[in-house]
Amino acid sequence: MKNIRSLLSRHIQPLSLIISLFILASCSSTKRFNRTLESDFRHSDTFNQSFSGFALMDPDNNKMLYEYNSQKYFTPASNVKLLTFYAGLKVLGDSLPALKYIVQNDSLIFRGTGDPSFLYTDAPESKVYDFLKNRTEELYYQPSAFTEESFGPGWSWDDYNYYYSVERAAFPIYGNYVEFKWNSGQEKPSTYIKQFNDSLLLSKNITEIKRDLDKNTFRYHPSQSGKKTSQIVPFKYTPELFTKLLSDTLQKPVKLVNSELRTTGTEKTLYSLPADSLYKTMLRNSDNFIAEQLLLMVANKVSDTLKTDNAIKYIKTNYLNDLPDEPIWVDGSGLSRYNLVTPRSMVGLLKKISEEIPQDKLFDYLPSGGETGTLKNWYKADVPYIFAKTGTLSNNHNLSGYIKTKSGKILLFSFMNNNYTVSSSVIKTEMQRILRSIYLNY
Repeated sequence: MKNIRSLLSRHIQPLSLIISLFILASCSSTKRFNRTLESDFRHSDTFNQSFSGFALMDPDNNKMLYEYNSQKYFTPASNVKLLTFYAGLKVLGDSLPALKYIVQNDSLIFRGTGDPSFLYTDAPESKVYDFLKNRTEELYYQPSAFTEESFGPGWSWDDYNYYYSVERAAFPIYGNYVEFKWNSGQEKPSTYIKQFNDSLLLSKNITEIKRDLDKNTFRYHPSQSGKKTSQIVPFKYTPELFTKLLSDTLQKPVKLVNSELRTTGTEKTLYSLPADSLYKTMLRNSDNFIAEQLLLMVANKVSDTLKTDNAIKYIKTNYLNDLPDEPIWVDGSGLSRYNLVTPRSMVGLLKKISEEIPQDKLFDYLPSGGETGTLKNWYKADVPYIFAKTGTLSNNHNLSGYIKTKSGKILLFSFMNNNYTVSSSVIKTEMQRILRSIYLNY
């Protein structure tokens, strides 16, 4: 027995020494690389003229590998959609409620849940159209408890004419926008929504199709005639317009009833789409409309009102109260500059998300470097190594997500850049260089 212990001792001691030396070498290598990262941030002309922050975490041991201004607050732009995504995962379940309805005698009274998918070209076809089209009862639309403004807090009002700034609503239709198309030889644009063909006016004072601020009058310039082109313009949403458009679409009457009307009977829910189908579109395409409506749907689930703030308060109180720094979160899409979040809280959120959904599925939802979504033209590689959500406003560009290193490790990162005055491509090039270096060295 003594000889066996002696033999083991002679072999174990060198093995322990080898393991210890390997760990020390690895730690030393990491420290050297972190010093390189520190130099990249502190001495970069690109980052020194703006405000930058970075956090890199190893989720296996919950350890921060590197931080630079990670405790500072940044305007996250569309990185906010990761908060909205997490809210949906925690509250909405697998299938999305499309509408709620009650049948009273020969009447079907229905109201919206915030579902964005009805007749929206960027979403799969929902069950709502066939459901309403084939009902034999008379249809009555009763607006839900919806107290929001059309725009979120802090949105730029003069973006109202652009596709990324459609109005929020309890029951959206056609994505709350109209697409006008010019074909060769046409003197004026046209659209498949008949209501808006009659709302076009010729104007020589504009260079594109432009809606009046407070009404659905659309003006176009004659110089555009003869060109094959198209333009998406958000329309001014009202419950009255919704019932008119729905009546035209279904080719049967839909009447608007007062939201205070008391109904009797058991309210039922029509479920429309798998939640997955909207999450992927929202994250890959950075779809503001879907993001805003999903957060309204969360509010509808956790309260009796489609109010964004109700959803945000619920998620922050019940699921995000352990983040390093409290997010200042005001909308679903990130269009508002009132939103503020720190890089270290973003990686905390990313860890929570990764615990809710299998990795392969999660990575399929997100833009992947060089291949899909908003990262299609950046972070190119033979095998994608970046799976992350972009966030861009004027003078702000952020990227938060997952990096699969050359050694096979999955790391979480949040890279935020605010207040730069150079081209965003300059910022993105520097970010790409640093993230590629992390890919190669961890």
